[in-house]
Amino acid sequence: MTTDVTADPWAKHLGVEFLEVGEGRCRVAARLQPHMVNFQGHPHGAVIFALADIAFGAACNSWGLPAVALTMTVSYLKTAAPGARLIAEARTHRQGRIAGFYDVDVTTEDGAAVATVHAVAHRVSSAAPSAS
Repeated sequence: MTTDVTADPWAKHLGVEFLEVGEGRCRVAARLQPHMVNFQGHPHGAVIFALADIAFGAACNSWGLPAVALTMTVSYLKTAAPGARLIAEARTHRQGRIAGFYDVDVTTEDGAAVATVHAVAHRVSSAAPSAS
């Protein structure tokens, strides 16, 4: 199965730019828009998480086998200024037959750490019986 991991409607809606996609890795960027802030005027955590999730999803599906997220744990480290360009870089820590372990770093364009994510992916077999 070959999948274009960059053909993600949600990523397009958020204005995400795919900078690099390779086997087990992905680097994406997005500029924080005025509607992406919370009531305190800081970038909404959901936007930061979504950027990390998009990078992770592309990285774990870049092997050519369908995979889905089992867990994602995010730690927010520092806020970013509205209008900042964020970069999320996902990379494989270890990929097994079924489970894959990934790390994602979200930074500002100048390299300041914004968030870190540890994620586990599950490879979905097309031959697996469906639950009923």
